[in-house]
Amino acid sequence: MNFTDWIGFLGVFQILLAYVLNVSGKATNKSFIFIILNLTGATMACMASVLLNYWPFIILEGIWALVSLYSLITYLRSH
Repeated sequence: MNFTDWIGFLGVFQILLAYVLNVSGKATNKSFIFIILNLTGATMACMASVLLNYWPFIILEGIWALVSLYSLITYLRSH
C-alpha cells in the first residue's frame, strides 16, 4: 500500500469505527468521540480522494467533513 492508500484506509476506518460505536450504543451521534471520528475520518478520506483525483468521493467526503465540522462547532458551543 502506498501513502494515499494509508490515508484513505485510516480515514475510512475512523468513519466505520464511529458507526460501530453508535450502533452498539457506546457512542451517540451527539457525542464528542463520534463527531471527532467522523470529522477526522472524512477529512482523511477526502484527502486521499483528492490525491487520487476521484471527484465523486471528494464531494462525498468533503460534505461529510463539513457536516461533521458543523456538528463539532454546535457541540462546543453547547458545552
